[in-house]
Amino acid sequence: MPTITTRHFLKTSSVLLAGLVLSACGKQEPATPAAGATAAPPVAAAARVYVVGTDAAYAPFESQNEKGEIVGFDIDVVKAAAQKAGIEVKFLNTPWEGIFNSVAQGDRDLLVSAITITPERQQTLDFSTPYFDAQQLIAVKSDSKIAKFDDLKKLKVGVQNGTTGDEVITKLQGKDSVNVKRFESTPLALKEMESGGVDAVVADNGVVVHYVNNNPDSKFKTLADSSFASEQYGIAVKKGNAELLEKINKGLAGIREDGTYTKIYTQYFGATPAATGATPAPAVAASK
Repeated sequence: MPTITTRHFLKTSSVLLAGLVLSACGKQEPATPAAGATAAPPVAAAARVYVVGTDAAYAPFESQNEKGEIVGFDIDVVKAAAQKAGIEVKFLNTPWEGIFNSVAQGDRDLLVSAITITPERQQTLDFSTPYFDAQQLIAVKSDSKIAKFDDLKKLKVGVQNGTTGDEVITKLQGKDSVNVKRFESTPLALKEMESGGVDAVVADNGVVVHYVNNNPDSKFKTLADSSFASEQYGIAVKKGNAELLEKINKGLAGIREDGTYTKIYTQYFGATPAATGATPAPAVAASK
């Protein structure tokens, strides 16, 4: 059996001691903050961005510019109301046919798309306070003999599918009428009239007046009729979403009080809204 010499023992002890020292040096002790140092604050959660669905084919309320950006009266109103309410929003182009389902399914938080508040829609959606007063308007060619709504009873009439214009014409002609021609947008219906496919178009006055004024070569005129009931546009949210609805209503009230709404309205319609609401630009008798 080997004998451990004093020298060997001391050498072995030195190696073990060195290892212990190195182990102690390599251990990471918890950092102790310096006296008076302040701990970094926790990172705040990102603010929620509410998704707004809009059918961007309804100028001047909502459309896409040459850059593909969604612009229009409705867009500016919601942006201003959201800022006043302290919330963030972003807009997504949403086809009209599925726009109501998009909020019901949670794909959209808000809808703004010149949506008329109706009892039927209020069964499945909640609406903000009205932000725009509207009415149906008839567009015909400038040489047309049509003079009133009842004259459309047996004629081919273009409407945007699922709108209040669709509803009033269907009621006039009957739900089985083959003369009601439905389109994805009001401009498409007006283009069809220009080519002779329909005799008239019925749609919201703000859209019709805007199109007629901006397409003088179409040679259209517009007709108002006392039988058309007045309508109001509202911003829609999912049924029961009282918290978001309260924020939107607060924002709308704020932009009316500080004059922002009037400024936006005048920019698009060239007139000051009536004190009781926002009356659109008057119908024009004929295009130039």
